[in-house]
Amino acid sequence: MRQPLVAGNWKMNGSLDSIKALVEGVKAGLDSVTTAEMAMCPSFVYLPQVAAMLEGSSISLGAQDVNDQESGAHTGEVAPGMLTDIGCKYVIVGHSERRSIYGESDEFTASKFAAARKAGLVPILCVGETLEEREQDITGQVVARQLDTVIALEGISAIGDAVIAYEPVWAIGTGKTATPDQAQEVHAFIRGKLAALDSNVAERVQILYGGSMNPGNAAELLAMADIDGGLIGGASLKPDDFLAIGRAANA
Repeated sequence: MRQPLVAGNWKMNGSLDSIKALVEGVKAGLDSVTTAEMAMCPSFVYLPQVAAMLEGSSISLGAQDVNDQESGAHTGEVAPGMLTDIGCKYVIVGHSERRSIYGESDEFTASKFAAARKAGLVPILCVGETLEEREQDITGQVVARQLDTVIALEGISAIGDAVIAYEPVWAIGTGKTATPDQAQEVHAFIRGKLAALDSNVAERVQILYGGSMNPGNAAELLAMADIDGGLIGGASLKPDDFLAIGRAANA
């Protein structure tokens, strides 16, 4: 049985005061979340503050990105070892905003994935299609290509040490959401693709939905057989909403 994971991607949001209120609010209601693991992924600058606030709680810490190099002349970048140093368990790699806005390739994403694993981090590997690609009916091709690039570099067994997040790019920050059946179809495709290579990896890997999950749709989405949690954007910035999604995984 795969434990649900509900991870909050705060993106470029937060301040010292708002983060304190957010973390304290989630911690205060954490007893109502009995099944899912909860994780928070703040901006780099707030990682030490959040790490200190989460100490002694069951909430895991994650980062939103990582460089593929261990150290060196990479101004403005953050190495995997720096994240483990500060107490991170997870790191998001290949988010659609990194791919589309900053032009990060499948190959660079795979290199980040490898570097994160080497440092002992659990990568949350994001895959997904744009609206244009969905309309062209090539969702499977796009997701398969993104996965294959990582598998070619690291091998199928590496996926068993990671988390996959399916994020339909057309449903991020748009208010649109894939229907539970649409999301399940892609999640099942991902698990089936992995199963063709290693059934044990496919069975144990958590596949999260990352397309505008909120308290209103979380229960329906999480009821799907191959949806093992959520990578949450806007709703993770509100304690009540984030906790409500965590509770939806209790059923």
